[in-house]
Amino acid sequence: MSRSDLARLIAEARRVVVFTGAGISTESGIPDFRSPGGVWSKMKPIYFQDFVSDPAKRREAWERAFSGRAGWTGRAPNAGHFAVARLVARGKAAAVITQNVDNLHQDSGVPAEQVIELHGNASYATCLECGERHELAELKESFLKAGEIPYCRVCGGLVKTATISFGQSMPQEPMARAEAETLACDLFLVLGSSLVVYPAAGFPLLAKRNGARLAIVNREPTDQDAYADLVLHDEIGPAMSDAPPVD
Repeated sequence: MSRSDLARLIAEARRVVVFTGAGISTESGIPDFRSPGGVWSKMKPIYFQDFVSDPAKRREAWERAFSGRAGWTGRAPNAGHFAVARLVARGKAAAVITQNVDNLHQDSGVPAEQVIELHGNASYATCLECGERHELAELKESFLKAGEIPYCRVCGGLVKTATISFGQSMPQEPMARAEAETLACDLFLVLGSSLVVYPAAGFPLLAKRNGARLAIVNREPTDQDAYADLVLHDEIGPAMSDAPPVD
């Protein structure tokens, strides 16, 4: 299969859903999670239950967030993100389902309402009690100056970065939206996901069972390659830049 085959699949589709994993953002310099040299090889994840119950773990989590040690934010979109944004702008792609927390799809121009974040977003924080949004810049100042662990300005509840941590329930609304978009598409396009993290990795096969075509672009093979109509072991940015939708 070639990039021209990918272009043909996109051109023939009426409604594309794009599903992105860490591989699209590594091209922006954001580390992935599980590979050698990835985030979890450098520091252990803080489980949700520990964040809630242990003040020391909460402080450690905020130190990580404000130091940028995880490297999830502060980067710029790359050619792959901009290619996806063009698909959305042209009405070819209805939604972007992402496992990433880096906000780069929004930064590349995809409207926020068309980005479905399965694992949350590391660029802001929310209250675990009332859901109030808190900007990291505001929280960082009081944390660094006075060592104050953030609490909600509205209800006094615990505040956490808006990511889904290990042990935390998957967000119901994004999962429901992702399922609806998956069932409505005729091409499910996977970009840069190893497809090993469930339940998110179940969406490509759901689309395939529902009659959609399945295309997978990832540097390494995945367990779902055998089910796909097209597989490209390629860099996301160049592959997508060379495979624009044809009107």
